Amino acid sequence: MNHPSRRRFLKTAAGAAAVTLGQQALAQPKPPKHIPGLAEVPPDPAVARKKWTPVSDRKVRVGIVGYGVCKWGAAFGFQDHPNVEVVAVSDLFPDRCAALARACRCSKTYPSLEELVKDDTIEAVFVATDAPSHARHAIEVLNHGKHVAVAVPAVWGNLEDAERLLETVKRTGLKYMMFETSVYRADCFAMRQIYQAGGFGPIVYAEGEYYHYITGDFPSYKGWRTGSPPLWYPTHSTAYYVAVTGGYFTAVSCVGHQPPFPLYRNANNPYKNPFNDEVALMETDQGGCARISMVRSVQGYHAETGRVYGRKGSYYNGRYHGTLKKLPEVTRPPLPPGVRPGGHGGSHGHLTEEFIRAILEDRQPLIDVVMALHMTVCGIVAHQSALRDGERLPIPHYSL
Repeated sequence: MNHPSRRRFLKTAAGAAAVTLGQQALAQPKPPKHIPGLAEVPPDPAVARKKWTPVSDRKVRVGIVGYGVCKWGAAFGFQDHPNVEVVAVSDLFPDRCAALARACRCSKTYPSLEELVKDDTIEAVFVATDAPSHARHAIEVLNHGKHVAVAVPAVWGNLEDAERLLETVKRTGLKYMMFETSVYRADCFAMRQIYQAGGFGPIVYAEGEYYHYITGDFPSYKGWRTGSPPLWYPTHSTAYYVAVTGGYFTAVSCVGHQPPFPLYRNANNPYKNPFNDEVALMETDQGGCARISMVRSVQGYHAETGRVYGRKGSYYNGRYHGTLKKLPEVTRPPLPPGVRPGGHGGSHGHLTEEFIRAILEDRQPLIDVVMALHMTVCGIVAHQSALRDGERLPIPHYSL
């Protein structure tokens, strides 16, 4: 391959995207103070018309850990699921722990995850802690004989953690699921259904995009978000290929953008990271390519979205265009009574339902450890590529 040509192409494409979005941002008001994507959406009428059928009357005994800035611990509706009993909750901060207990209608609390996992009455744990702790905490839960669901990403900038997590899931045989919200957004769900029905054929090109304005200094436990590499948090974007096809990326070339924010001048942050935006061109297991981006420097614009273009059909602008004459069922499955769809496009409730149903049916959840790592690790390698001026680098492949 002609690597210099690839670099020129990537820099030209990234520059054009930045100009277009910058022009859009000039006409937009400043972003709201609340965090984009968290707002709950009303129930989808097409989903609400479906009847939920339970697979068991058993209640899975769940522990929940983490109630930080985003308050994820109570945001996914475990406390409202008819097949769940929230047994105990935990947060390192006593006031947050008490608030989480109230939100989950639970009386038992623990001062840390390490204490909660010793509770033999708990069979599954939802980990909503800081991203740098996700892999360590998931491994701790699994090693105590409990199924685990975890907020994104699966690992934080560390390929060795990915190997340790995979080994632990294999050794314990327990359920692991990453709660990537894009997987159950309406468009991504529809794409997956159409792909499985043969409506796209091999994917030639895909796009996954995450636009979230952050200057670099964002509230987080021990400042873990401050100055963090953009594509260490890639899963809202990578889901638009990995979760659609069940596939993975094989290699990447990435460029970064350095904004005029103090944290990025001379990489003046804990990560020594000069970029607030990264755009990657990733090669896929099907021989195609995907443009994956995490853009944080554009005010007034927020999106978590993507598109796929295959030999037999494509999905863009919320519609299928292709040769498939009769579409499969593309609306999301029904939710249990009392479980709200939640934020991130109404994906929250569906993630909880999938995790609990996987336990009850004794099967792998959709976003298992392999899919989680394929969504996450490619972003770690992409950042390495950006630091090397777009050098093409191979991406590890995982399997159970």
